[in-house]
This record gives sequence, structure tokens and C-alpha cells, in this order.
Amino acid sequence: MNKKRKNNEKEYKNWENNSKGGRLYWKEIKAGDKSEKIARYEKEVDKDEITQKFIQKIFDKKGKLTEIHEKFPIDKGHLILTVFILVTVGILLTFLT
Repeated sequence: MNKKRKNNEKEYKNWENNSKGGRLYWKEIKAGDKSEKIARYEKEVDKDEITQKFIQKIFDKKGKLTEIHEKFPIDKGHLILTVFILVTVGILLTFLT
């Protein structure tokens, strides 16, 4: 077995194979505070286990996705979904009226 794949399987206990021979790995970590948030780290690799994308998703205590942070290949920072949706709706309403 490929050393990179073995290391990824050790770090990420969950994965799915894709149609091109690559994989999507993920792990979830509970927040250490009382917020009960969960961070889900997703790592997408090609057939040679080379990272193509790495994303952090934040879920609230009800399991609702609230933030996305794409870290690789380009660090785009945190996208807070509720603000994004409100701004998008506001822009659309401006164009429609």
C-alpha cells in the first residue's frame, strides 16, 4: 500500500473512493467549549494521494452548516454562510426592484 495512503487512513478514519481512483477523507472534531460546534475536515486527494483540496466545515449544535473555510489549494478564509446568504439575497432584491 502507498505510504501516503496509509498515513491518510491513519489520520482520517473515514473516506470514500471516487471514480478517478482518488479519495475524499474526512474527520470530525467537537469544539472544546460549550458551543457544541463540530469542525469537519475534508481532504480530497488524487489517485497518487496528492492533495487537491482541503476544506474545514463548521456545524452548529443542531448540525446546520454555518461556515466553510477552504484552506487548499488557495486559502480563501472563512465564509460565514448566514451573512453570505443575507448579502446575496439583499443584492438580488436590489436588482429585482
